[in-house]
Amino acid sequence: MKRAAILLFHPKPEKFITGAYIKIGFFETNTDLRFHDEVRGNLFEQIEKTTELLFTKYIKAMISYEHIYRVETFEYPKEVVREALLNAISHKDYASGYPIQISVYSDKIMIWNEGTLPENWTVERLLSKHPSKPYNPDIANVFFRSGYVEAWGRGIEKITTQCVEAGLPVPLFNVEGNDFWTIFRKDRYNEQSLKELGLNERQIKAVLYVKDRGKITNGEYQTINETTTKTSFRDLEELLILNILKKVGENKGTYYELFDVR
Repeated sequence: MKRAAILLFHPKPEKFITGAYIKIGFFETNTDLRFHDEVRGNLFEQIEKTTELLFTKYIKAMISYEHIYRVETFEYPKEVVREALLNAISHKDYASGYPIQISVYSDKIMIWNEGTLPENWTVERLLSKHPSKPYNPDIANVFFRSGYVEAWGRGIEKITTQCVEAGLPVPLFNVEGNDFWTIFRKDRYNEQSLKELGLNERQIKAVLYVKDRGKITNGEYQTINETTTKTSFRDLEELLILNILKKVGENKGTYYELFDVR
């Protein structure tokens, strides 16, 4: 019996394959773990249970109403997180003995799996048009036959596109040796988050202006806030120190952009 068959269909694959499960933890900081869970069962069960657990316990939803109907908008699109989870399972090295690990923070989600890219591939290649070369072709093929994934190597592209459409920063994909990380980041540039950082109303208005228009000058800052040159310089300097805005150019050509690449 192949290892893929055990992982996909045996009720307790860990009986034969060490580390064949998923760990989830919520961290305040890298060293401050608040709570955690372990998801076990075959790979189909792991996908469904992990997705449900993330979106009921770990990921917040904003509540709004359309007429009499309640609408939940999660911090991260469910399809994006599920796609990343499927990628981690399909590309994990199950001989390593380590579980997939999902670290949830207040401002990001980090998904780690042991695995390597195809020979001579780079992250840049992964982000561009590429063929489908899963580390575990038997597992990926079953997921395809079951309708869980496509078979065209578009997973990373779909994740990136849907994050941008949802107003989130472009996710990060890091490969270090046998470590593969997928990192989702929250949108820092919304009114509630900016208020929590202690920004004043002028600064919040300016950041949202940059988010909408791409950049702002000192003169524009003064105009939209009806304030003085001295106040605008002080406000902008604080935004630079907080790594919310970054300065581009010099002298009269100076303008400010969002610090994070989106």
